Amino acid sequence: MSKGFTSSYRIGLLATGLFVGFGGLGARLVWLHVIARDQLLRKVVKARSNLTPERARRGDIFDARGDFLATSRPLIELGVDPSVLRKEDEKKWPELAALIGLPEPELRKIFTTKFRVPAPAKPAPPADSPAAPAGLVFNFNVATPAAAPASRPADANTVEDDADPDGRIHYARLSADISESTKDAIRKLDIKGVYAQPPSYRRDYPHHQLAAHVIGYVDHAQQPATGIERYADFYLRGHDGWRIDERDGRNRELPQFNLRSVPQTNGYSVALSLDLNIQDIVEEELKRIAATYQPLKASIIVSDPRTGFILAMGNYPTFDPNEYNQVPKEEMERMKNIAVTDVYEPGSVFKIVAASGALEEGLVTPEATFDCSLEKIDYNGRTRGLPREDHHFGRLTVAGIISHSSNRGAAQLAMRLGEQRFYDYASAFGFGHSTGLPGGHEEPGLMAPPAKWDGLTITRMPMGQSVAVTPLQMHQAMSVIASGGVLLRPQLIRQISDEKGEIVYRFDRAEVRRVISRETAGTMARLLMGVASKEGTAPEAAIPGYEVAGKTGTTQKLEPITLADGTTKQVYSTKHHVASFVGFFPASRPQIAISVIIDDADAHAPGGIAYGSKIAAPSFKRIGEQLISYRNIKAAGVVMAPSYAALEGGRW
Repeated sequence: MSKGFTSSYRIGLLATGLFVGFGGLGARLVWLHVIARDQLLRKVVKARSNLTPERARRGDIFDARGDFLATSRPLIELGVDPSVLRKEDEKKWPELAALIGLPEPELRKIFTTKFRVPAPAKPAPPADSPAAPAGLVFNFNVATPAAAPASRPADANTVEDDADPDGRIHYARLSADISESTKDAIRKLDIKGVYAQPPSYRRDYPHHQLAAHVIGYVDHAQQPATGIERYADFYLRGHDGWRIDERDGRNRELPQFNLRSVPQTNGYSVALSLDLNIQDIVEEELKRIAATYQPLKASIIVSDPRTGFILAMGNYPTFDPNEYNQVPKEEMERMKNIAVTDVYEPGSVFKIVAASGALEEGLVTPEATFDCSLEKIDYNGRTRGLPREDHHFGRLTVAGIISHSSNRGAAQLAMRLGEQRFYDYASAFGFGHSTGLPGGHEEPGLMAPPAKWDGLTITRMPMGQSVAVTPLQMHQAMSVIASGGVLLRPQLIRQISDEKGEIVYRFDRAEVRRVISRETAGTMARLLMGVASKEGTAPEAAIPGYEVAGKTGTTQKLEPITLADGTTKQVYSTKHHVASFVGFFPASRPQIAISVIIDDADAHAPGGIAYGSKIAAPSFKRIGEQLISYRNIKAAGVVMAPSYAALEGGRW
C-alpha cells in the first residue's frame, strides 16, 4: 500500500499547531468574554458611551392676570469639532460667523486650531523653593468664551475644551447662547462638525425690579435663593433627564447602541395673586416717597380683605433680580422683603386691639366716656403713670379715643380688659406669630407675655409701644376688622398648573380663627371712619364719596445713648420716627386694604417730624383713588360686596 504525500511527522506537527492555535484562541475568547468581561465592558462603555443631559425647563411664575413675572429662556450652546470639518464647507464659514456674531478671523482660528498647546517651559524655581509641577495650559484662543465637553453643556462662566490625551480637540465653543431661529439657520448650512448642544435654560424676570422681593430670584447655578422662587421650588424646578448613547470614532451617535434614557419633566407654573398694575401703582408711590422724603426704608401692602390674597407688596429700597449679583455687599439689605423680615413698634395703629377687645367683651360701648386728662390711675392696687398725650384731652368717648388717637384712653381700655385678656386679644389678632406668608424668612415679631411685663407695660403696649410687629402683621390685624372679625392667612399663590396648563392645586380663602364678632367688627369699622374725617387725626386719607376706615401711627424709634458711667441705654428718639397709615375702604363693604409704613423720613418731613397723618395717609389716598377706577369700586351706598351680616359660615 502506498504512503500519502505527507509524512506522519508533518501531520503531527500541523495538528499540534492547530491545537495550540485554536486552544490559544479559545483561551483568549474565554478571557475576553468570561474572565475579564465586566472590566473590558466598562472600558468600552467609558470610551464610547456619552452621557447627554436633557435639561428640564423651570416653570413660569405669573401674576393674577397671566402676565409673566419669571420665565425660563432657552440657552442653546453652539460648538464645533475641528477634527471633522470638511474642506468643501469652508466657503460657508463667513455666513456662519455672521449668524452668530463672531468675527470671521476668530471663527477661522477656532476651526483651524485642532490641538491644545502645551504649556510653555517655566523658569527653574529657586533652589530653596518647592518644585512646581509641569503641566499643560489651554489655548484660550481656541474658543472665546472657552469650550465645554460634548457630553455636557457648560455654564457660561466655565473655560474648558474637550480633547484626547494627545491634545486633539473634539469640541470648542462657538457661542454660549444662540436663538432657536439661529439654530435652524445654522442647521440649513449643513457644516459638518458644527452642532448645538441640548438646550439649558436661563431665568429671566421681564419686569425687572417689579415685585422683586416677592418673586425672589435664582442664582447662576439655577438654584433658588429667595421669595416664591425658593418657596415653590418643589413645583417649579422640574427634573432633568438624560440618555446614555454610543458614538463612533468620529463622534457620531450610534442610535442602535443607545443604552438607557430618562426623559426630563418640566416644572409646574405658579400663578400669584399679585396684580402687576396694582404692583406698579404701589412701586411708583414708593418712588415718590423715596424722592420726597428720602426715608431709611418703606413698605406698602395692598390686599383683598375678603379673601386675604395679596394684590401688591412693595418695598424701598429694591433691586433687579436679573442683576442680583451686582448689588454691592454693603447694600445687601435691599434684597430683603422688609414687609415680613423687619419689625417696628406700630404706635397708635395698635390701639385697635384694646378697643376691639373691650367692645367684644361688652365692657364698653362706643358712647362710653373716659377721663383722658388723667396723668395717673390706680390699677390692681397700684398707682400707674399714664403716657403723655400729643394734645390735651378731657373726657372722650370710645369713638373719640379712636378718632383723636388718645394714648391715655387706649391704656384705660386695656385696663378694663386686664393684662391677660388684653394679651390674648393681641395674640388672637396675630401679633407675636408668623403669618405664614409664602416666600421666605418671616419674623414673628416681639410680644412678651404678661408674666414678663413691668408695671408700665399695661399702659404702654395699648398705644403700640413695648411690642414689635412686621408691616404684614399690622396689615393682617387691620384686615381682621375689614373681613368681618376673622383672621385670614395672607396668601400669594393662587394656583399651580402643569406643563399642559391643567390646574393641579388651587388655593382658597384660609381662615385662621375668629377674633371678634361681625357686629364688633362693624362697630370698629364705623369708629375707624372717624380717623379719616375732618375731626380725626388723618383727614389726609379721606377719599371723597368713599367710606375710608383706618388708623394713623407715629412711633418714636428707640436709639442708644451713652450714660455718664459709660453704659448705654435705649431711649425713645424725638428726631427719628416710623410713620404709618393702615386702613381699608369702603368701610361698610370692604374691598381693599392698604398699609403704608415709612421708616425715618423725619429729615425731609414738614416740621422735621414724620407724622403718619402727613406722609403715610396721603399715600394711602393716592393709591386708593387709582384703585377705585382700576377695580371699579363703587362709592358708599352701592352694593358691590355682601355686607357683614351676609357672612355665613366664614364665607362671603
